[in-house]
Amino acid sequence: MGTQLALDNGELRVPIVSSYLHGYAVSFRVWFEGELDYRNWIWDFGGMKRANTTIDGMNPKMWMDYMFDHTTLVAEDDPYLPHFKQMDQDGIIQLRILPATGCEKFAEFLYNKINHFLKVETDSRVRATKVQVYEHEKNSASYGE
Repeated sequence: MGTQLALDNGELRVPIVSSYLHGYAVSFRVWFEGELDYRNWIWDFGGMKRANTTIDGMNPKMWMDYMFDHTTLVAEDDPYLPHFKQMDQDGIIQLRILPATGCEKFAEFLYNKINHFLKVETDSRVRATKVQVYEHEKNSASYGE
């Protein structure tokens, strides 16, 4: 895992690689675009709990909690993956394995998951145009069109 240092004006980003396991309380922002529904809404956020469509077999709210609430996210090619799997089996961590980690890759991952969900749930009426993931107030990454 690594992190990036950004100046307050956001113009300079210098990579800083950390060899130690560390975490963030990440948050997300999603931009939606589409046709208005019968209520003149593009997307009803309460609909995440009432959705008919699932993400990996779970309603979207449950899936977000499962993936990101008190979990350890590890890339599928992490050389210590067997150790993380053992810690998960021992009940020390809640392991989630992703293709890659980092703020930018989380944004891409969520963008693709959310758009697949929206395409099915809204019959292509709504799509996400951008997903921004925040590690903290000074560091974020976005992925989108």
